[in-house]
Amino acid sequence: MRLRALLDTDALGLRLLGGEEELDRTVRGVMTTDLRDPSRYLSGGELVLTGLAWRRDAADSEPFVRILNAAGVTALAAGEAELGAVPDDLVQACAKHRLPLFAVNESVAFATITEHVVRQVSGERAGDLAAVVDRHRRLMTSGPTGGGPDVVLDLLGSDLDLSAWVLSPAGRAIAGSGASGPELPPEVCARLAAEHLSATRTGRRAPHRVTVDGSTYSLFPIRSGARGAALAGSRDVRETVLSDWLLAVEADAGDWPEERLDLLQGVTQLISVERDRRDAARTVRRRLAQEVLELVQSGAAPAEIAARLRVAAPVLLPGLGAAPHWQVVVAKVEWEGGDIEGGPVAQSLLEEILVDPLSFGPEPSDRIAVAHTGDEAIALVPLPAVPTEENGAEQGLIADTLLASVRDPLSAGLADDGRLTIGVSAAVHSAEGLRGALEEARHARRVAGARTGLVCAAGHQELASHVLLLPFVPDDVRRAFTARLLDPLRDYDRKHRAELIPTLEAFLDCDGSWTRCASRLHLHVNTLRYRVGRIEQLTNRDLSRLEDKLDFFLALRMS
Repeated sequence: MRLRALLDTDALGLRLLGGEEELDRTVRGVMTTDLRDPSRYLSGGELVLTGLAWRRDAADSEPFVRILNAAGVTALAAGEAELGAVPDDLVQACAKHRLPLFAVNESVAFATITEHVVRQVSGERAGDLAAVVDRHRRLMTSGPTGGGPDVVLDLLGSDLDLSAWVLSPAGRAIAGSGASGPELPPEVCARLAAEHLSATRTGRRAPHRVTVDGSTYSLFPIRSGARGAALAGSRDVRETVLSDWLLAVEADAGDWPEERLDLLQGVTQLISVERDRRDAARTVRRRLAQEVLELVQSGAAPAEIAARLRVAAPVLLPGLGAAPHWQVVVAKVEWEGGDIEGGPVAQSLLEEILVDPLSFGPEPSDRIAVAHTGDEAIALVPLPAVPTEENGAEQGLIADTLLASVRDPLSAGLADDGRLTIGVSAAVHSAEGLRGALEEARHARRVAGARTGLVCAAGHQELASHVLLLPFVPDDVRRAFTARLLDPLRDYDRKHRAELIPTLEAFLDCDGSWTRCASRLHLHVNTLRYRVGRIEQLTNRDLSRLEDKLDFFLALRMS
């Protein structure tokens, strides 16, 4: 039960003297004491009742409150029967240590308060203890190996009236059951994942409590048992933060007793078994991708690569032919400081990110083959050989689409010391094109890496454009080039409000057409000619020349 509930119970006669902001604390027990040091009898979470017999003078209050706070006491209630009003020194000491303080009217016996608290807390524990025993038995017999995470979540919904969902770090709903409502909207999933990753990166203790659209959720991490064992002794949360699942429960766990929290921790452990099982199932696809990648990078003959692809195609794209089209996606995760291998993290992220965009057909996640080398992960993405309107394979994966729904959660996980960059190749139709596709994807990733932002992607379409060149222009050259052309116009606009820069942009967008540009700017053609003439005069350039138009175009793009 919460302190607020005690304060709202008129029969208890409690009056709040300090700690209003802490009224959501949970009371798990009650203790009456007048000992100067009662710490040996405290286990944390108690409401301590005292008649103040331990206090001899004002100097005694600070040590007493410090002892209670160190023991994890929830609040202190001081009786007024012995000294009358509660002393100011006790009020100040409690305020210093952020310990809520109540005054107990002399007409109310401590026994009354004790009986009320014990009755409330015991009722909650009795119900939860019965639930714990029964739930653990059923979870162990009907857990992930007997139907996946949905079975576990159905039990939480039907027996404990808890709506819960398993989410990926990118905010994808992996499993869920709602005892009282529909499935979580994608935007809520993304928000919960972002809040969880942000809390994990800042070291906040789980479960994390988040309120979204008026509903409160408690977030529990689901850590892979296999990965946890492999990283035993690792103290850097960045190695797992972007790969661990989370359990979102629509409830405020802040007022739960320990037994219910233990139950939810047990649920996360059972679901982690399912996570490990799915990771194990990806072993074959990862090995196929690694073999193909090694052949491509070593310059193997196309016939040898094609033979390996014929083996891979039925596994990655069953029922859609032995010679599908292929795309290559390259991802890189980079961290500032520390010796953290980014390859495994990038591999896990690619396997996650490529699920939704490949939604055509059954079991899309079973088609993704991702290998990693160093800090780089490389995905071999099969597409149906015969595109249809339903599967969207005519254009394949689009770089921006990959990140549309996952940018916010992943940015929260990367915080301010990590980056994810992705490059996407065009689709190729044979083994001969895979080497070029890999290089194309790597070039596209480098273009993405030259941009600002924690999560960036670029596609093959951008490699045949000036966009490929601009990010690699040195900063000092970029500044000098744009200043020489645009600073005179900016200064003139600032002094005369002439809008020469917007006019120049519109003129170039209209391919130098006077009529179309004047119409877009709602100007008379003569006014437009005057402005263009002023631009040419200030910069000593001629906008009828292709070279000068190109210089202005690039300067605007680099500014």
